Amino acid sequence: MVVIMVDDLGYADLGCYGGEIETPHLDKLAANGLRFSQFYNTAKCHSSRVSLLTGQYCIAAGDTALSHAVTSAEVMKQAGYFTAMSGKWHLKKEPTDFGFDRYFGHLSGACNFFKGDRTFRLNGEPWQVPEKGFYTTVAKIDFALKFMKEAREASKPFYLYVAFNAPHAPLHALPEDYKKYKGRYDMGWDKMRDARIAKLKKEGVIPADLKESPRPPHVRAWDKLVPWQRDYEINRMQTLAAMIDRVDQEVGRLVEDLRKNGELNNTMILFVSDNGACPYDRKPPLLNVEPTNGQVAFGDSTGWAWARNAPFRFYKQNQFEGGISTPGILHWPKGLKTKPGAVVDTPAHLIDVLPTLADLGGAKIPTKHASRELRPVSGVSLRPVLEGRELARKEPIYLQFSTDFGLRDGDWKLVSFKGQKWELYNLAKDRAENVNLAVKHPERVKAMVAKWRQMSREVLHSEKLANAEIKPAEKVKSNGQWTKFSDSEEPPKKRAGQRKRKKKP
Repeated sequence: MVVIMVDDLGYADLGCYGGEIETPHLDKLAANGLRFSQFYNTAKCHSSRVSLLTGQYCIAAGDTALSHAVTSAEVMKQAGYFTAMSGKWHLKKEPTDFGFDRYFGHLSGACNFFKGDRTFRLNGEPWQVPEKGFYTTVAKIDFALKFMKEAREASKPFYLYVAFNAPHAPLHALPEDYKKYKGRYDMGWDKMRDARIAKLKKEGVIPADLKESPRPPHVRAWDKLVPWQRDYEINRMQTLAAMIDRVDQEVGRLVEDLRKNGELNNTMILFVSDNGACPYDRKPPLLNVEPTNGQVAFGDSTGWAWARNAPFRFYKQNQFEGGISTPGILHWPKGLKTKPGAVVDTPAHLIDVLPTLADLGGAKIPTKHASRELRPVSGVSLRPVLEGRELARKEPIYLQFSTDFGLRDGDWKLVSFKGQKWELYNLAKDRAENVNLAVKHPERVKAMVAKWRQMSREVLHSEKLANAEIKPAEKVKSNGQWTKFSDSEEPPKKRAGQRKRKKKP
C-alpha cells in the first residue's frame, strides 16, 4: 500500500485533471486506475494530515498531538505490515512515535527545497542536510525506495506514506525542470484557466455543461497587469509547473521500482493533496531572477491559484470547492473492478483513507489505547467504490478550518467564508458554487446549520465551534494576504508595511 500526498496542489494542475503541466506518470496511473472528481480534504496542511492518518476530523483526533486517535501506521503494523514514511510530518512528536518503523523527512510544515532545515530526521535521529546536490522532492523518494527494499528483505508487505512538500512555497525548482517551462505561461492566467476547464470537460472529469466560477474582483485581468508584474507572475507559474513536474518524475521512479520488483499489479497506490492551491502572497516581488537554488525563492500567487483551482472558487483554508476539492487517483490493477480510466463522482474524503487501508489489509481499528482516549473514526471504507458499487455514508461530510465552515450532505453544500453568513449550493447543478440558494431554501439552511453544530459538539467535541457566532456577510470577500496588484510602472522596492529585520547582536 502506497499513499502519496502532495502539498497545495490545485484541482486542475495535473495533466489528467485538465492541466498543461507534463505529468505522464500520474496520468498513466489515472488511465489504468480511477480518478475521483470529488475528493475532499480539510483545506489546510496539518489538519489534512491528521485526517489522512487517523480517519477522524482534525480536532476530534486531538489535533496535531493525535491524543484521541491511532494512526494508519499503528493499525497496519498490527496487521503485519512494514510501515514507512518519507516526507513532511507537520504534527507533534515524530512519525516513529506513531507506528512508523522507518521515517525520513522534515518535521516542519515547510522548508527550503535546496537547504532543508534543522528538523530533518532519519528514524528518529537528527539528519544533516547535505550542502550540495540536495532537493527535498528527490530525497524523499530516495529514502522511500530504501524503505521498500528493507520491507522486501524482511519479507513483509509494506505500507508506505510519502508526503511531498511540493508545490508548497517557498517556490524554487531544479534548473532542468525550470528551463523546461520557459515561455509556456506568457498567455496568462485567464487563458490558462479557460484551457484547463475545456480539457476537464473533454475528459469527463467535470460535466460538459458545468458553468465555471467567474474571475473574482480580487484577481486582475491578465491583460490589465503592468509589464513588470506580468513578468514576475510568469516566472512564478513557470516555477510552480517545474515543481509539479518534478513530483511526477519522482512518482515515476517509485512506480518503476514497484514494477521492477513485480509488485505494481498488487500495490494499491492512492495519490491525494492536502488542500487546493495557495493564494497567500507573502514575499516581495523578485524580478529578473531564476529561482533554481537555495538563495532565491518566490511566494505564492493569488491569480495563479485561482486559475489552478479551475473551475472552482477560492483557495487553501476556504471551504469552497477550490480549497477542499483536489485530485484523487487510485491505482490497483489486481483489486479495482472499475473500468480503467474511470471517473468516480462519489464524494470521498481524507477521513476515508484509514478505514480503506484497514479494510483492504485485513486490519482492525482499535477502540482502546494504553495512553490515549480514542474516539471513533468518522471515515468509511472506499472498498465499494473500488468494486463499482454505491458508497453508503451515514453522516454528512463535515468541513472546517479556523473560521471557515461547511457541510456536504448529499448534493447540498453549506458553506461560510471566515465565519460570515451561511451560503447554500446544490452541487449536482452548480458544482462551482455560483448561485447561493440560502434565501430560497431557509429551512434547509436551518437544518444543515443545526447538523453542523451538532457534529461540532458530538464528533469534534468542540463547544467553541458548536456555538460559533456567524457574522454578517461582507459585500466583497477579501484577505489581506492575497496578491496586491499595482498600477505603477516601477516595482516596489519593498512590500508596503514591510520592515527591515534588526540584526541580532
